[in-house]
Amino acid sequence: MTAADNRSTNRPSRPVVLLRPVPGDSAVHRLWAGTKLIVVFAISVLLTYYPGWVTIAAVALLIFAAARVARIPRGALPTVPRWLWILLAVGGGTAAMAGGDPAGFGGLLFFLRITALSVVLLALGAMVSWTTNVAEIAPAVATLGRPLRLLRIPVDDWAVALALALRAFPMLIDEFRVLYAARRLRPPPPGRSGRRRRHRWAREAIDLITAAITVTLRRADEMGDAITARGGIGQIAASPARPGLADLWALVVVAVICGAAVALELTVLATT
Repeated sequence: MTAADNRSTNRPSRPVVLLRPVPGDSAVHRLWAGTKLIVVFAISVLLTYYPGWVTIAAVALLIFAAARVARIPRGALPTVPRWLWILLAVGGGTAAMAGGDPAGFGGLLFFLRITALSVVLLALGAMVSWTTNVAEIAPAVATLGRPLRLLRIPVDDWAVALALALRAFPMLIDEFRVLYAARRLRPPPPGRSGRRRRHRWAREAIDLITAAITVTLRRADEMGDAITARGGIGQIAASPARPGLADLWALVVVAVICGAAVALELTVLATT
């Protein structure tokens, strides 16, 4: 086997990328963040009450069309680990032994439907993450929750807390990866007995947790200083972005497709 073959077979796995939009300028990118949140909420409610194959296929078609319009590259998709495929195979085999209609494959079909539902919901969240700037989510939540202010609900505070969590999440992931990489570079101390190895693992776990807490506190202090320098937390939930005509058309398209899928499932497929 040549060196080129080795490089082709030992390709590095693509990690999961969250809360980082894919660069680009498309109709999906330009949609208001609140519109995307409304679509996610509506589709989640729809799949909760009508988790059939038709509705799942309709939502999957919407996600695929949105990904094509947004020009999401294949490199944005994470690599599925091998252990997950093994877990799905074991789960499918266990569900198949449950039997049931039709023709004794009811358990397997139910497992496949739940798996497809989970994949569709994950893809829906990934589409929002890939096409939406994190800074736009908190102002959208504050705008959508404006009617709740009449009930004295602190919507702005919730939006600020959400914004800080979304901004800190990618930074903390990077910090934890650096800590884990630095830990792997350390040579393992000599220890032959199983008791010494367990004590060593416990000490290393405590060291990693302590370092992670220290890094988190340091990041929180730096973020607090940056927020104070920029005018306080009131600026986080403020944004001039508002829905436009494209957002209305997007909501109409989603409503028509999902409504047609529900009607088809309740009428035509219910009689078969």
